[in-house]
Amino acid sequence: MTQSDDSGTSVLGLIDEHLDSIRAALTDEEYQLLLTQVRALADTPPGDSRGLRRSLQNVRLCLVVLPFGHPVRQALDSVRLVGTVPVRPPDPRQIRNVLARLLADPPQPPDTAAIIAAVERRLLQEPALSAAEVRDRCRDSAPPPELIRLADPELGYRYPEFQFSPGGGAPYEVVLEVNRVLLADADPWGAADWWLSGNTWLGGGPPAALLGVRPDRELVGAAVALVEGD
Repeated sequence: MTQSDDSGTSVLGLIDEHLDSIRAALTDEEYQLLLTQVRALADTPPGDSRGLRRSLQNVRLCLVVLPFGHPVRQALDSVRLVGTVPVRPPDPRQIRNVLARLLADPPQPPDTAAIIAAVERRLLQEPALSAAEVRDRCRDSAPPPELIRLADPELGYRYPEFQFSPGGGAPYEVVLEVNRVLLADADPWGAADWWLSGNTWLGGGPPAALLGVRPDRELVGAAVALVEGD
């Protein structure tokens, strides 16, 4: 008689037993991913041992983000999901029960205001210049209107420092050009976030880190691609 692996029952049992603490430990996005993978497990044909193992591994990956001290995280280390032993399909009733409990506490829609506030706090933590310092960089002339200017509730207007060449230099011409494309005068926060966040078009790094490294035309092209929806 061929022995079968009951890892599916073990993983689902852990979720069922500790669902409340799992929900509390996961973000809405992580919880949604867990729900999606449990649904995929439920849709895997019982005779597809390889598919079952893959689906179970995906469910497990959703749980390894739990804190190290969480009982499910500790128990996962003892659950086998490798090898050639056929996987015993989880009890359909157990899957339905876990799905029903997951769906009973669906992820809440994101709080847009809170997300915007968090982005603004992050951007205000980046190195920046005061209005007086910017005037010095601009040789006592009025700062170009294309420069990103962020309103700090405590320090007043701040100009992200990446916009200026090192050593007390003037604004980069390519920064002014890109900022015109990004309409930084109307949406300074969005423009600053573009410069200071990862950019897949440019290889994953933030565009601000590529000033003087990548050709100016590539930075402009990436901004144009965003605006044109390419």
